[in-house]
This record gives sequence, C-alpha cells and structure tokens, in this order.
Amino acid sequence: MKYQTSGTCSTAIDIEVTDGIIDSVSFLGGCNGNLQGISKLVAGMRVEDAIERLKGIKCGFKPTSCPDQLAKALETLQ
Repeated sequence: MKYQTSGTCSTAIDIEVTDGIIDSVSFLGGCNGNLQGISKLVAGMRVEDAIERLKGIKCGFKPTSCPDQLAKALETLQ
C-alpha cells in the first residue's frame, strides 16, 4: 500500500503487510537515516503493536511526525 503523508518532511510511505505482520516499510523523503532505522525496527512487528508504539509521536512543534504518519497508515489496514 502507498500512503500519502501529511505534515511531515516525508511525502509518502510504502508499506507491505502480510497476515497482520509488517513485511517492509519505505519512506519517500524525510530524514533518511532515521526513517531507515524505523523501517528496520518495525519489520516483523504486528501492525497493532507498531500502531501502539508510534501513534502520537510529534516532531518538534509539528502536531505529527513520520512515525505517527506510519501509525495512521497502518490504522487504515485494520
């Protein structure tokens, strides 16, 4: 699935999920090193666990963040 982000430096997230488990995540734009790290950390994680851990994270004074946008994208799969 491809998710268009809002309010972040990244502009989109590509997500692959099989049977409720995150196979891979790839961000377009944003802080490359940090987003590669997040992508590796959530690979193999259950969708609901990733949502619980990432939802509500803010980036500085922004009301959202790339991890929060990932959580929102994952919520659309439930």
